Amino acid sequence: MKAKGNTICDHIQTASEVQGNTEGCEECEKIGSTWVHLRLCLGCGHVGCCDSSVNKHATKHFKQTEHPVIKSYELGENWKW
Repeated sequence: MKAKGNTICDHIQTASEVQGNTEGCEECEKIGSTWVHLRLCLGCGHVGCCDSSVNKHATKHFKQTEHPVIKSYELGENWKW
């Protein structure tokens, strides 16, 4: 994946293809909450809900761990950020 100026982002290079730890948002499943979309952490496999979800667990996971790369955990979507 190329960033501005045609350089490759170091974070993307260090991200790995991991399996999700759960089928849904890990924290939402524990508290019985719902989510809008799911995000997969490519650092450790954590599955969290997106920022459109009330709990924003994917962002909370990033703030706690500083794992910099996620990808969509939705069927038919194939993007990384």
